[in-house]
Amino acid sequence: MSQPVGVSDHIEAPDPVLAALADGAWHRGPVLAEALGVTRAAISARIARLRQRGLAIHSVTGRGYRLAGPLDLLNGPAVRAALGVAAGRMLDQLVVLQSIDSTNSYVGACEDGLTRACLAEQQTAGRGRDGRAWVSPMAANLYLSVGRDLAPRAGALGALSLAIGVAVAEVLRDLGAADVGLKWPNDLWIGRAKIGGILIEARAEATTRTRLVAGLGLNLAMPRAAAAPIDQAWTRLADHVPDLPARSVIAGRCIDAVLRAIDTFALNGFVVFQSRWAGFDALYGQAVTLFEPGGQRHGVARGVAADGSLILDNDGTYERIYSGDVSLRLRAPRG
Repeated sequence: MSQPVGVSDHIEAPDPVLAALADGAWHRGPVLAEALGVTRAAISARIARLRQRGLAIHSVTGRGYRLAGPLDLLNGPAVRAALGVAAGRMLDQLVVLQSIDSTNSYVGACEDGLTRACLAEQQTAGRGRDGRAWVSPMAANLYLSVGRDLAPRAGALGALSLAIGVAVAEVLRDLGAADVGLKWPNDLWIGRAKIGGILIEARAEATTRTRLVAGLGLNLAMPRAAAAPIDQAWTRLADHVPDLPARSVIAGRCIDAVLRAIDTFALNGFVVFQSRWAGFDALYGQAVTLFEPGGQRHGVARGVAADGSLILDNDGTYERIYSGDVSLRLRAPRG
């Protein structure tokens, strides 16, 4: 690892009560209070705050407190250790936060030009494409944003979400997940259920550079109760990989994949990812409905072009669709 002079990683420590309860075992209030050097009333107050953050904490007289299940909290050094050599050199700063409105907003507000990766245990206002809310329960999934400055290339960033999707899909495959797929333009699937999504935001800082923020949300072990607001089929990696690595390891591998994808894309565009995308294309040959501001159209998906546009077959007429303000769904079979 090589970081700029005066720059260090920023790792927020978890609430000490949460850290103690993370093993999923029972912990008596007096023992916690003594270990942490606080009063029993302070322990009760911290338990109340953790419950307000959405954590299910059981309490039984004589036994103490216990989480509904163990939590795998993020560990900054473990995330760093999971990076490859090249990505470790690229990453100027790793930020691990306990709670934030949005990791994309955090990284986007940084104007120092550093290549930065931000992870959060929880997002209070996580968002996906078109401003849709992204369900972000505490210490259950992966909420990641990477910020990097790029030389401006007109129109070049439209397909970046596809390139990053390919890189992350390969991480999931290498972890042992089967039937990993990509839904144009920015969704990760396993089977026909969504496991993750990518959000790209960019702004021109000057004539010499573009500030890019690439966000990734990935369902790792989301409690089913927390998923109640989700209005589409979803899944989580824990249901597909029996020996799931620690969240910190998965986070490091995803940061590595995103950084390498960004740099490869900046040099070569999407064309070098095109054949790799085809291996994960969940829509190829499928009847789809395209939703646009002016209405909707139907057709058959025929893969993606070298510029990342979707090739839509409309009764033998082929046209290219660019992500922009459109969304896409599989068309329900007639019957």
